[in-house]
Amino acid sequence: MFMIRPASRFEDVAAILNPSGNERACWCLAYRITSAEYNALRGEERTERVRGLCAGEPAPGVLAYDGDTPAGWCSISPRSSMVRLVRSRTMPPLDDLPVWSVVCFVVSSPYRRSGVSAALLAGAVDHARAHGAPAVEGYPVDPEGGRIGSSAAHVGTTSLFEAAGFERIRPTEARADRRVRWLMRLDLR
Repeated sequence: MFMIRPASRFEDVAAILNPSGNERACWCLAYRITSAEYNALRGEERTERVRGLCAGEPAPGVLAYDGDTPAGWCSISPRSSMVRLVRSRTMPPLDDLPVWSVVCFVVSSPYRRSGVSAALLAGAVDHARAHGAPAVEGYPVDPEGGRIGSSAAHVGTTSLFEAAGFERIRPTEARADRRVRWLMRLDLR
């Protein structure tokens, strides 16, 4: 059983998102800031940006723990705080509801295929609910019965979201591994 907690400890977030100390690590900032800002941030600047997010309220996501060991990460925040989603033409908003968006999963390799992603998604929903979110959205890929590459897996799969009670609302124009990504929503009202 994994414990899910808000991602407020930067060191634990770093253990999942950048365990090797790579200066070019994404740090799950790609949706949160403009492309120009993302491309301009280097090494320690990215690190400090994430450190600031972890120190803020609400936390920028949730972490799964195996005892005291971080096992996985799920990025979830209000859609309105994710600049690239606000501006997205491939994943436009469904309506004006102030939803929270799940945009990324990272699971440490020893914990893959052990239920961490499902625990993270449930914890992300609880995190959003605790902060008054009326609904949670995700933009997962439909693997269409096949396997997806690791570059596409970070958004989750439609079956993961369906198992958590999310409904497929509409296909998006975004693709992952040349497969359709869906706008899926879970109403919390």
